[in-house]
Amino acid sequence: MKIAIFGKRRQNPDDLRHIIALTDCLAKLDIFVSIDRRFFEAMSQATGTPLQADDVFEGDDFSADFCFSIGGDGTFLRTARRVAAKEIPIIGFNTGHLGFLAEQSIADAPRMVERLLNGDYIVESRSLLEGKGTGGKVKAGVSGWGFALNEIAILRQDTASMITVNANLDGMPVASYQGDGLIVSTPTGSTAYNLSVGGPIVQPTAPCWVLSPIAPHSLTMRPLVVADSHVIDITVESRTDTYRVTLDGRSLILPINVGLRLRRAPFVTKIVHTPNHNFIEILREKLLWGISKRDE
Repeated sequence: MKIAIFGKRRQNPDDLRHIIALTDCLAKLDIFVSIDRRFFEAMSQATGTPLQADDVFEGDDFSADFCFSIGGDGTFLRTARRVAAKEIPIIGFNTGHLGFLAEQSIADAPRMVERLLNGDYIVESRSLLEGKGTGGKVKAGVSGWGFALNEIAILRQDTASMITVNANLDGMPVASYQGDGLIVSTPTGSTAYNLSVGGPIVQPTAPCWVLSPIAPHSLTMRPLVVADSHVIDITVESRTDTYRVTLDGRSLILPINVGLRLRRAPFVTKIVHTPNHNFIEILREKLLWGISKRDE
């Protein structure tokens, strides 16, 4: 078995101890371990001794049967971006805060390794959004620039004035959203930025996207759920010459004459869960979903 490890470069002392225990466990089990160079160097400096590893890699120069993401949900999103079309199953070990994606405890990592060896796990596929620039003059490297596991957001740029985001579904006009912008969320991202603007929570494997306006100027503008088989074309109107696009928090400034084409990515992100994984239970645990004081 081969494991590739990615992680947040700042960890608290307790988590450092568990990370060392994990790499020691992998070494004792004769599992081939590759570690992202930046994470390897940060952890080696923090602990005063190099982590046990068979290989240290950079960029996308790695292969593995499973990838470990050690950090919070942000670290998991970055790991998913590095894995991309390789479709290597990812296990998220939480050393962050909420942990919707990084749901396994780092203290339980050796037990999770045992599950992997015994085949005692399930793999869930999550859809991604692909974003491409369209029309106008697009700078080199912008067209075809990205994928998002959570969401792609279209936002106003450096102005207090609202923008107008025109959305078309397979060429059919849907709405002109006037306000601070528009979020196009995957089901995975429904509990992220989408939730903070009043969008619905969606079962992670549902085949859909959610269009959620940000601070809409009209009370009639409400979140809309559409099938993920559609292609969404976006154009923007603004008093400024540019607007901002974010993909899972990564920011890009585009000229106003450049539009966006959003569609389902040609690959998925695979997430490893324990066999008893239950999305509703995760909601109850992380968001206190449906819990009343009368239940106490």
